[in-house]
Amino acid sequence: MLVFFKKNKQNVNENNQGNDGGNSHQTVSINNDKHMANIDSNDGWNSWSSVWDYGNSYIATRILSKKACIIAKMNKNVMPDIVELPQLIKEKKVRRRGKGPPPVELQFAVSKTRVSDLAQYGKSVESMCRGIPTYVAREAHGDNYSGQCFKTNIMHTMTLNYCS
Repeated sequence: MLVFFKKNKQNVNENNQGNDGGNSHQTVSINNDKHMANIDSNDGWNSWSSVWDYGNSYIATRILSKKACIIAKMNKNVMPDIVELPQLIKEKKVRRRGKGPPPVELQFAVSKTRVSDLAQYGKSVESMCRGIPTYVAREAHGDNYSGQCFKTNIMHTMTLNYCS
């Protein structure tokens, strides 16, 4: 894991060798001045990118295999604070050995209705989702889904499940 710190910007990179011999690479870029975190997970067809816009309280996730973007309202009671995120990422190795609390996991129900106006979600979300089908998701509590879910794991600190 590489960690870079510059003025109010931080980048964390990680390469993982999976049990099946596959490779994945994840990068988290944090800009405290803009209250934004960008996460890129490069894992072949399971790749995805996400922007966490703390200023506008939205998360946008672009899923390569689905050729779609999903926008969700950020639950600030559950999401790690942007200033705490780098420390949580550093502590991830402890979680992987079974010590410490498990990653926070949120489940979202994805609407079937496409978003027509991305501007209402802020410039970062609009940039992430421009040009591809985009849907809104709402946080789901205790809902069971027989449909498919796409799981995003952010360096073992948080897991977001988007379910149809």
